[in-house]
Amino acid sequence: MTIETLDSMAQVIDSMENAVRLRSQARAEKRAEEAEQAKKAFQEKLMLAAATKTELDSMASKAKGSHDAVVRDQLMGMMMAGF
Repeated sequence: MTIETLDSMAQVIDSMENAVRLRSQARAEKRAEEAEQAKKAFQEKLMLAAATKTELDSMASKAKGSHDAVVRDQLMGMMMAGF
């Protein structure tokens, strides 16, 4: 083998190594972006769940308050009737 052939082979190998390195870096960046998107989607779901829980708690509190008012009114009615 001549020096020129060895130099050409070294250039080809260097080029292949560079291509592999760039491909690996691109994959890593893509995985990082996908992980960030998944994290944002999960946080949005958590916020939605928290808002829904707050809304349900509020509705339950109103329902309990209404029920307590009905029971109180019934009790007052029975007391007024002399029971």
